[in-house]
Amino acid sequence: MDTVARSFPLMFIWLDLAWLVIFVAILIGTRRFQALLAGIAGGILYFLVDYGIFYLALGTRVVTGADTFWLLLWLSFSYGLTNFAWIWLLLDRDRLATEWSILIVSAWLAVAFLSQNLSGGSPTIHISRGAASYHGVMALILFAGYGLLSVSNIRARAQQAATVSIPRLLAIGIGVQLAWESVLLLSGIRPAGISTLIVNSLIETNLGVPYLFWIHKALSRRWQEDLRLVQKKA
Repeated sequence: MDTVARSFPLMFIWLDLAWLVIFVAILIGTRRFQALLAGIAGGILYFLVDYGIFYLALGTRVVTGADTFWLLLWLSFSYGLTNFAWIWLLLDRDRLATEWSILIVSAWLAVAFLSQNLSGGSPTIHISRGAASYHGVMALILFAGYGLLSVSNIRARAQQAATVSIPRLLAIGIGVQLAWESVLLLSGIRPAGISTLIVNSLIETNLGVPYLFWIHKALSRRWQEDLRLVQKKA
């Protein structure tokens, strides 16, 4: 798999922006401030990687039909904000994983298919990026994160201490990206093909889950989800 591509009408961007506003309002209304901050950080990180590295440094990102800077800024926050916030909410273990997941995936489906019905004669935007040049590095980051978790669990088990549920983290990391890739594939935004769905789901979002788990664990010890300090037991 050398190239990852998408094609979508301009209406897709406007509908997705409306969804992002709704999602942020829901996070604020339910006082999920840590999840919101994680999503904002995810959007910034994705933009630095997509625009700064893929486009400026490597020249592997190509945009046709829109301004590259603004398109990649929207794109980075489109899946960066939702993916990182969704992962954070799943790490919270607040027993609302099903509700948050249905909310996000159903919104993605609505945006993708409604944009086709409402596009009219709006222009089509094409974006693509070469993948072969950096998937090896991404796989190395994936190995480092899960490798550290695995070694930590092996040592903890030997000392009869608590371990981390790696299958649960894998389910979160793979599941979030798989849902996103499936929506793109089913709606025709992503060209037909199973290899992109499998490789991206295994690597792209999943590689950051171990590190996000450690950040979530450290911050949750000090702050609650609404940013109130955790009350220490006497």
